[in-house]
Amino acid sequence: MEEIWLFSLMIFLMILAVQSQLKTGFYSSSCPNVEAIVRSTVESYYNKDPTIAPGLLRLHFHDCFVQGCDGSVLIAGSSAEQNSLANTGLRGFEVIEDAKSQLEAKCPGVVSCADILALAARDAVDLSDGPSWSVPTGRRDGRISLSSQASNLPSPLDSISVQRKKFADKGLDDHDLVTLVGAHTIGQTECRFFSYRLYNFTTTGNSDPTINQDFLFQLQALCPNKGNGLRKVSLDTDSPAKFDVSFFKNVRDGNAVLESDQRLWGDPNTQSVVQSYAGNIRGLLGLRFDYEFRKAMIKLGNVEVKTGTQGEIRKVCSKVN
Repeated sequence: MEEIWLFSLMIFLMILAVQSQLKTGFYSSSCPNVEAIVRSTVESYYNKDPTIAPGLLRLHFHDCFVQGCDGSVLIAGSSAEQNSLANTGLRGFEVIEDAKSQLEAKCPGVVSCADILALAARDAVDLSDGPSWSVPTGRRDGRISLSSQASNLPSPLDSISVQRKKFADKGLDDHDLVTLVGAHTIGQTECRFFSYRLYNFTTTGNSDPTINQDFLFQLQALCPNKGNGLRKVSLDTDSPAKFDVSFFKNVRDGNAVLESDQRLWGDPNTQSVVQSYAGNIRGLLGLRFDYEFRKAMIKLGNVEVKTGTQGEIRKVCSKVN
């Protein structure tokens, strides 16, 4: 029992150590305008194309799940993370590079690409009528980026048990899982990632029985059998550009686009979280989701970060120094 207690204490102290190394205002002296520069850059791209918001949010999420939140997903190369199948469709790289270029001109060698990505994800949510939060900074950039290590990224095909393990491996629980998946309220996907649910769910020509019948017809109209698999469909068809609780209502009502999202309703633990966000009183529960999403994003942003003398501060986000 004493050994177990000592082990638990060591883990707790390690978590505290990471959290103490990341702090809000980390660049207050070394690069005081960092947040303003990142915000103005994200906003300029968002004003031209609001769909960049979910792109930046996904980019940060996918970064944190491989090698931790160290900007490794930004590194280019034939064998790098961004070229894995799980990272198909990642976008927003040019936004991060633009902000990095401006920051290098103001504060050379100071601000990490990993921190820029975390700040950009926050700003993307805020610009989409979602919550804002103070982002703890002080991350360092990783030097390793391998597509082979991206196999632990969540997939649209994942069962709840698989989703749960992937999140748990990063220190995230069921509540974090559902809350972070709620980011799909502003996301998009392509027909090819879910059309099997519409026409050949069990390879016998039937549809996924968990899809609401009216919604099934809508999806079939958007994604005809043997049609254009690259056509984009909003993951929240009710309010695709607004960060709200509509996504959770869709899951509750059988109107989720991805199989992995709909499965959140089939498990008692995740269903209770979905229900708490979906509810019936949109305003009150929407605020609650905003509050929980802030907490979950800060927790995600702490996953396996590199600080102090670990890693480096990249001069260009797409390649190591």
